[in-house]
Amino acid sequence: MSEHVGTPDTPVPRIAVVGRGRMGRALAAALAARTDIGVTEGPFGRGFDGTGFDLVLLAVPDAQIATAAAVVVQGPIVGHCAGALGLDVLGDRAALGLHPLMTVTRQGADFVGCAAAVAGTTPRAEQLARDLAVALGMHPFHVADADRGAYHAAASIASNFLVTLEDAAEQLLATTGNDRSVLVPLVRAAVENWAALGGRAAITGPIARGDDASVARQRAALASRTPELLALFDAMCAATRSLVVRDE
Repeated sequence: MSEHVGTPDTPVPRIAVVGRGRMGRALAAALAARTDIGVTEGPFGRGFDGTGFDLVLLAVPDAQIATAAAVVVQGPIVGHCAGALGLDVLGDRAALGLHPLMTVTRQGADFVGCAAAVAGTTPRAEQLARDLAVALGMHPFHVADADRGAYHAAASIASNFLVTLEDAAEQLLATTGNDRSVLVPLVRAAVENWAALGGRAAITGPIARGDDASVARQRAALASRTPELLALFDAMCAATRSLVVRDE
């Protein structure tokens, strides 16, 4: 893995970022701050054709990637930042995938330390994806096209669904007159325990210790205060019971 993007035989590239959403703005800013990896411009908008650039990185919605790639002139490597899509969506050309495994909010993102799923249609294209990831402080790992759906679903469960669960906890807690700040240390500890130990060893609480009476009281409270959360609660109870007994 090269220390910098570009070699004596492969000059430091000119990079264009296309897409003015959260990911496009965050990547353009992060790449532009690293002048040692090339000259980055953008984010550009709809219809940008990539003339004069070595790499055109499409950070546009998944449904728009094929259309955006089709207008890029021949010559540049074309890349996308979609976690769920393979490289065939970019057409018959040198292509790469670079998907930072990091949540990006309206306030931006810090990519340092996160993982990045990479792929390339040629060794040079994949190496470029890896070099860009490393230059931004990310840890690249390969995800094949056939595995993209499973990879992206895992990412959604780990990030998006976690936020949905915490929002449900916040809604129920609000009925007691308290806010989410009291839950934050618990959530952080649970995530750190999972990271260090894995799910089976990290799970705690009434289901893990077989306290069905406490679970029944919890369910009754939801039924009374936030009945719209009952289906979610029941599904998570079932999944947690399966986790507890999975390795027994």
